[in-house]
Amino acid sequence: MKFYNQLSDRYPFLKALPFLLPFAIVYFIFLIFPIFRGFWMSLHRWTMIRNMGFVGLDNYLYMIKDPAFWESLGNTLMFVILSTPTIVIGGLVLALLANQKIKGQLFLKIAFFLPYVLSVAVISSIMVYFFQPHSGLLNGILQSYFGVEETIFWLGEANLAWFVIVFATLWWTVGFNMVLYLAALQDIPESFYEAAEVDGATKLQQLLYITLPSLKPITWVVTLLQIIFSFKIFSQVWLITGGGPGTETRPIVQYIYETSFKQNSMGYGAAMAFAFFIILVIVSMIQIYLRNRKEV
Repeated sequence: MKFYNQLSDRYPFLKALPFLLPFAIVYFIFLIFPIFRGFWMSLHRWTMIRNMGFVGLDNYLYMIKDPAFWESLGNTLMFVILSTPTIVIGGLVLALLANQKIKGQLFLKIAFFLPYVLSVAVISSIMVYFFQPHSGLLNGILQSYFGVEETIFWLGEANLAWFVIVFATLWWTVGFNMVLYLAALQDIPESFYEAAEVDGATKLQQLLYITLPSLKPITWVVTLLQIIFSFKIFSQVWLITGGGPGTETRPIVQYIYETSFKQNSMGYGAAMAFAFFIILVIVSMIQIYLRNRKEV
């Protein structure tokens, strides 16, 4: 203890070590170690029972030539492109509505955020019921009130299935982005709007020249988080479409799961997972670089 006190007097940052060590141990066990363990598995022919032998980079070479890997990665990218702007803009619009000084403001906030507290199983069950072709609520409304005679198979055609997945994800997660935007909106000084009104600025001008510019920092954060969340999509696709029709909506995480646990190829699954991890790191670094470049 005396030696530690002398050393911490010389190096003050060591005083924080006893407080950081418990978290560092947990962080290493549950995050850092699995990353290196996964990379080690990716260099082997590994099954759920045992290690079958070292294969080097064979799993990665097979991944490059695997059309199913590129199809699932393309499906994931498709979802990112469709969902990210939709959910980011949706969160902003809901935050602007919930921030209005009107009666029922609290009800709006609760109603917009409520789906986010539901589990993905509940959300998926609701969507499956809503979009059933023969007994679904949406087709019933279209046929009863809009005269649509043709039965629409929402989950049987790729483009419609993507619409269902994006719609389900939007309804489920947009409340989280709304809360982030709402917090940022309430940090904008009210004096900005008062000065703009004195100068004769309209509500639209206040939105374009005060609100939106003030929300740029949080927009970067929301967009980064949404891109990462969208890349990791799995649960709602698995429960709503199962990756179908065929494999046209199967994301990369689902393909990794099927390869690892259904095809009993843990080594190849680990190789795809590690490659996917590198892709997420690169995407995040590019976005952070672009943000820092715009701020300069």
